[in-house]
Amino acid sequence: MKSNVLTFERSNVSTLIQANNISKSFGDTHAVNGVSLNIRAGEVYGLVGSDGAGKTTTMRLLVGALKADSGEVSICGYDLNKQVENARSQFGYLSQRFSMYEDLTVLENIRFFAEVRGLKSNEWLPRCNEILEFVGLEKFTDRRAGLLSGGMKQKLGLASALVTRPKVLLLDEPTTGVDPVTRQDFWQLVIRLTTQADGVAVIISTPYMDEASRCHRVGFMKAGRIITEDTPSNLRARLAGRILELRGSPLHILRHTAHVDKDVEDVQAFGDRLHIRVGEGRAEDVLRRLPTEIRSVGGEIDELRLIPPILEDVFIALSETSVVE
Repeated sequence: MKSNVLTFERSNVSTLIQANNISKSFGDTHAVNGVSLNIRAGEVYGLVGSDGAGKTTTMRLLVGALKADSGEVSICGYDLNKQVENARSQFGYLSQRFSMYEDLTVLENIRFFAEVRGLKSNEWLPRCNEILEFVGLEKFTDRRAGLLSGGMKQKLGLASALVTRPKVLLLDEPTTGVDPVTRQDFWQLVIRLTTQADGVAVIISTPYMDEASRCHRVGFMKAGRIITEDTPSNLRARLAGRILELRGSPLHILRHTAHVDKDVEDVQAFGDRLHIRVGEGRAEDVLRRLPTEIRSVGGEIDELRLIPPILEDVFIALSETSVVE
């Protein structure tokens, strides 16, 4: 991957994305219900939640693809309702679905989106060459978009979003369905964009907790609301001392036995092991008691230990109860 650096104009507004109590309903369904956001330059904000939590609707409200029933959105200080063109000129948007024209080449796609935004050839062409090198597509300018791999399509989408030098990027599950290597490459691009002197503000929705861990802050959505918001490390700290890892066999016996223990709140499988969430201050009691309970029903323990919580543990707890709020 190239080491060239893209340049962005400096914004005088430190908070580049601001949403105040925005809501959107479809009939009786409250898709987004009182969401507020403040995202600064150089910050990556992760929007996380299960399917139907309201992430994509929130993103569409932020880019003006949907009109909020109530609340306000400003991008780089421009009111999205009253100064829509000014606001839209400040951001790049990458939707969940590939939105490029598959019959056009990589270069033709970028040209189309640049000229739709009012750029002349002497403005977009030098910028285009810079961006294609940045995302690693400089050797594929004449390839039709429909012939690109899934990961290359996402990079083309990012390149098209960057051609107007946006100060804000809104990325709706940009790495869903692509391979792990491409996900890593994509995130390296995002990180480089935010760590420059005039770094962009990024809001990214993702179903992947390892990606959420890369964000400066994370907002967990449930039923259209952001139920908690904090840094990944602070979120993990809320379950400190309450997650046990259990390995052994047979797994179904281990899971059932752990689940019925009086101090266990939840048991989840992570591959060949279990994560056991216990009540506040109950870890030592469960560590002492559980091996006997498991062996009494014919189970075998390879390892049972207290571990640092991961974001998946927090997400599961938030999805089920208000235990870590």
